[in-house]
Amino acid sequence: MRGGLGTVALALRDAAARLAATSETPRLDAEVLMAYALTATRSELLVRHMDEAIPGDFAALLDRRLAHEPIAYITGMQEFYGLEFQVTRDVLIPRSDSEVLVEAALAARPDARRVLDCGTGSGALLLAVLSHLPAARGIGMDRSQAALEIASANAAALGIAGATFVESDWSAPDWTADLGTFDLILANPPYVEESADLAASVRDHEPAGALFAGPEGLDAYRVLVPQLPGLLAPGGIALCEIGATQADAVTEIATRAGFSVKLHRDLEERPRVLQLRIR
Repeated sequence: MRGGLGTVALALRDAAARLAATSETPRLDAEVLMAYALTATRSELLVRHMDEAIPGDFAALLDRRLAHEPIAYITGMQEFYGLEFQVTRDVLIPRSDSEVLVEAALAARPDARRVLDCGTGSGALLLAVLSHLPAARGIGMDRSQAALEIASANAAALGIAGATFVESDWSAPDWTADLGTFDLILANPPYVEESADLAASVRDHEPAGALFAGPEGLDAYRVLVPQLPGLLAPGGIALCEIGATQADAVTEIATRAGFSVKLHRDLEERPRVLQLRIR
């Protein structure tokens, strides 16, 4: 069906127009979904497939995106720090803003041998760090068994043998008892305030338990941060992702717990990560 009705090229144009009200990147979304339907890369799509007939499942994929389902959940994959991660609705979608935490961790302790990831989700933070520290070993903890299964699958797919995943909840008594101490602790806890006006793609699709943390978005920090000193080895560093307006409040929590604090900003110059060291 070259050059006629029903070609991939025409379907992409129509899909992008329909997605304009749903997505900030309608053409990109359309191309990613089409490439997924064709089991091709975007480059292959644009070079080889534009005059082909529309694959049969593209319409269903497009309908899911029109209903605000994130692209990553539709395709089941998300790129983070140069690595591909499997994602489902049991885990948050890794975002490029969180790469600041990975970069800060690697810069702060390039010699780290033990790494802990609190609330590991897909395992993105831990596995990204371990991919650059081949001699290190890491533990990813999460209270969700479904998330731990995704993280374990990602570790296996990426060939990172130094990662172990355990079911644990930092609000439970004695959760730290058998963990030991760590050179690096990573944490991207829930930090969204309960009344936040979130995009439908986040509010209706990503796991609420990994997003919301009380009326101010600070409940997780109040529980977790005071417990971190006991988990840090001498010279150890903890890094916590924060919301863009939370730097002062979380810094106060960390200071009261005995930490000195260094702020890292993301590419948009928004406060993004607090680096904690025991004073």
